[in-house]
Amino acid sequence: MSAFPEYSQYDGLGLAELVRKKEISAVELVEEAIQRIETHNPALNAVINKLYDSARDTAKKPLPDGPFAGVPFLIKDLLSTIAGVPTSNGNRLWKNIPAKMDSELVKRWKKAGVVILGKTNTPEFGLTPYTEPLAFGPTHNPWDLTRITGGSSGGSGAAVAARLVPLASGGDGGGSIRIPASACGVFGLKPTRGRTPTGPVLGEAWHGFAIEHVLTRSVRDSAAMLDATQGADVGAPYFAPPVSRPFLDEVSTKPGKLRIAVSAAPMLGKNVHADVLKAFAETVSLLKELGHEIIEAAPQVDGEAFSLAFVTILAAELRADIEEAARAAGKKVSVSDFDPASFGLGMLGKAMSAEEYAAAARYLQTSARQVSRFCEDYDLLLTPTLSQPPVKVGALQPAASEKTLISLIGSFDGGGLLKMMGIIKPLAAQTFEFMPWTPVFNVTGQPAMSVPLYWNAENLPIGMHFVGKFGDEATLLRLAGQLEQAKPWAQKTPPGF
Repeated sequence: MSAFPEYSQYDGLGLAELVRKKEISAVELVEEAIQRIETHNPALNAVINKLYDSARDTAKKPLPDGPFAGVPFLIKDLLSTIAGVPTSNGNRLWKNIPAKMDSELVKRWKKAGVVILGKTNTPEFGLTPYTEPLAFGPTHNPWDLTRITGGSSGGSGAAVAARLVPLASGGDGGGSIRIPASACGVFGLKPTRGRTPTGPVLGEAWHGFAIEHVLTRSVRDSAAMLDATQGADVGAPYFAPPVSRPFLDEVSTKPGKLRIAVSAAPMLGKNVHADVLKAFAETVSLLKELGHEIIEAAPQVDGEAFSLAFVTILAAELRADIEEAARAAGKKVSVSDFDPASFGLGMLGKAMSAEEYAAAARYLQTSARQVSRFCEDYDLLLTPTLSQPPVKVGALQPAASEKTLISLIGSFDGGGLLKMMGIIKPLAAQTFEFMPWTPVFNVTGQPAMSVPLYWNAENLPIGMHFVGKFGDEATLLRLAGQLEQAKPWAQKTPPGF
């Protein structure tokens, strides 16, 4: 029996206000969140490392004077580190190795006042748009437990959608905040490159493609947390343009008449589901009703060349991840220590030349310039977030025969053979077919958000994807606030949660 059944009616700022007014205590909020996790996590598998004892201790102590003081919070088990707690990265070797320090972003989240209850599930090294690591098993979507939550912040997306916590952390290197936001029916903003810190150990993630922020139910929670965490840390390789006023103020500011380019044509794939096209058409109609100028237009991207270049960078990054895991574990690693998809891509990275890596990076940088120049002519760009509603668990995994072949070749370190056979290319094509828009804007570094505006006849959420100019989260948040008022989603709850 819930001690605070109204918990799910509040966003993070709303819960913090109750704590400030002493209408409820941080201890009571933590106990409510723990009860919800214990009740629902067996079905969801969203939380894979529970930190209940430290959360209870934190809630009993004086709270920081932050906007989320006393609010339960979960951290994605990738990139962000908590001193003394393993950061598994979805991998079996890392799952028992405690981190040496808090990362800078964790320090800022703590200063904002959140109480960390645990860490959430993620695919191995954040590689895939589905959260099904062998180390922890799949996370299930609260809207339909047979469906995926997206990735790589799939555990966080499920936890927020299921009302375990009002907000949870995520990272986005190819859509990994926006993808689970769409699949789970929550709000997900990827900030401008450099807006939030990556240190003190990490300089850039995935060649600068990846950045961390949060998944939330309300737009204002996302804005307020960005206010609390934004700004470069010492040694940062990137600096986002400064802002003139708090992001939270933008949420309640009318956006005015915006000039919005719209396109449902996939940039990296070929097909779009009919439900997604219907959701897109309804969003365009809503934007027109709100007074915005709509222009059918999209940047030109060579989908095949872009996808191959992106995978080339990821292959090199995955190889570095594998070698780092080997050093941390103090052992020579084998294919049995990793998921087949990530180990296969890592083998490909080992077989590539430095010239291939540099050529891929240059190609993506040139493409990013072209896309960014297109976006300068518009206030925003609208696309769907994903090409399909959330698919069945396992549907995006490599086939059993492909896994067997990758494992066999991996047993004798046959990256060159994998490269020659071209096995990775169709796997990459299948992945980008599901997420044909989001990775483009990791490469450009532009801010982008998935807004939960539509549910199909099966009650599955379908997010809409808005992209802003570099450094301009403000326009995105103004529009998001307007859309949240025009078509509220926060009280739409998965059945049974």
